[in-house]
Amino acid sequence: MNDNLAVLNAEFDFLAKQYPDVQLPPECFAMMKAEYIDYESRMMLKISFPVLPEYLNPMKSMQGGFISAAFDNVIGPLSYLSARASCVSLDMHTNFIRPIYAGDLLTITARVVIRGRSTMNIAAEGVNGKGKLVASCSSHLIIVKKE
Repeated sequence: MNDNLAVLNAEFDFLAKQYPDVQLPPECFAMMKAEYIDYESRMMLKISFPVLPEYLNPMKSMQGGFISAAFDNVIGPLSYLSARASCVSLDMHTNFIRPIYAGDLLTITARVVIRGRSTMNIAAEGVNGKGKLVASCSSHLIIVKKE
């Protein structure tokens, strides 16, 4: 395990103690067979997702909803890590650039654009195994403070 992923695990452990009822990673993350690739504390998270046959649309490329779910599975944990609190998406905008097919790997890198007291903005890009842009995404989130 590289040092950045050790930091990620330590930060998840810290948050698990603060929020014992939160399940990280969630079932939807595990279902998509996601793998942590890189992490910059509270600012950037990179995760890869295999493009499986069950994710394909009739044109045999990854369905847009699964691509958006992959983005959500990166933006969600990054928001939680960044805010040190639960966050709720206000919106999420995905722009689809090119198809990605079964057997390929969708790698998403999300970065915190700005983090305020009550909201944050995160932008992300997803690339295929050749490093070509598949889709981009941005999300505004509300930070929900623990009472």
